[in-house]
Amino acid sequence: MSEYKPPYQLTDKILSLVAEISEKIGRITQHCNLDAKPHLRKNNKIKSIHSSLAIEANSLTLGEVKDVINGKLVLGAEKEIQEVKNAYAAYDEVASVDVYNIKELKRLHGILTKYVTDVSGEFRLGEEGVFDGDRCIFMATPARLVTELMEDLFSWMKQSHGIVHPLILSAVFHYEFVFIHPFTDGNGRMARLWHTAILTKWQPIFEFIPIESQIEKFQNGYYDAIAKGHIDGNSTVFIEFMLEQINAIIDEISVSVTSPGNYISDYVKTLLSVMEYDIPYTSKEILSLLGLKSKETLRKNYLVPAIQDNLIVMTEPDKPNSRNQRYIKK
Repeated sequence: MSEYKPPYQLTDKILSLVAEISEKIGRITQHCNLDAKPHLRKNNKIKSIHSSLAIEANSLTLGEVKDVINGKLVLGAEKEIQEVKNAYAAYDEVASVDVYNIKELKRLHGILTKYVTDVSGEFRLGEEGVFDGDRCIFMATPARLVTELMEDLFSWMKQSHGIVHPLILSAVFHYEFVFIHPFTDGNGRMARLWHTAILTKWQPIFEFIPIESQIEKFQNGYYDAIAKGHIDGNSTVFIEFMLEQINAIIDEISVSVTSPGNYISDYVKTLLSVMEYDIPYTSKEILSLLGLKSKETLRKNYLVPAIQDNLIVMTEPDKPNSRNQRYIKK
């Protein structure tokens, strides 16, 4: 097997972002007890799944994805519902999968694409292109080279483990994987899942960081960085892009995971269970969902603690008693 090394350059920007992200991760890990916040792990897993599937044109909303995962009836395309079930099963193994084992990659691809593609868990035999909608970004590696290139990539990862920083290694893998495009279907989803898995091996906190949500927000930039890498013949621009997005999403969620209250009351857990993500609710609507009559009980036992822990936010935080006030689950 050849001593393959994926082409990229360590720019000042990459080194600066790696240092900044590492510092933030260390600070978050030091100041919060993640095991006391299992709801955040599940919430962010659902966000990751919704975003990764949305990038691939799955039309289910975040609320519908949550309902599918919770076993509720959802009216939607059978394939899209199956994609959610598959993704949830695959993401459930992010923390335990051996990210340096190519057989494990194929196994998780089999889980991710079960019932939704004709060839699941095996490398492609035909030619494929990488598309952003109807726009072809580039034609993928010839099928006859896929197995050899994937073996080279995994060999490089194993040799680089402990030498190349995981933030860089994961981004290089992501780009090279998309470039090789080893499967007939599910390549984008697998690349993002494996990226998260590599980072989770480095720092378990990445189970709480929905990188996919950040990619979805900047989807054009994501595809542009891939296309630029193809033109340049290296993954430097893509590494910089991914580090920027990881840095941004860490800032966004840091308040949630470092909130002072490690204990979440049963009241707040119940409140979170009846609210959908990113949907504004009036206090009257929440009272009805909880089966309560007392507004003071709602405020004291449910809303105030949840707001203090940044689990829900007010649409008008400067006017807490506004008649137009709504509450949104983050």
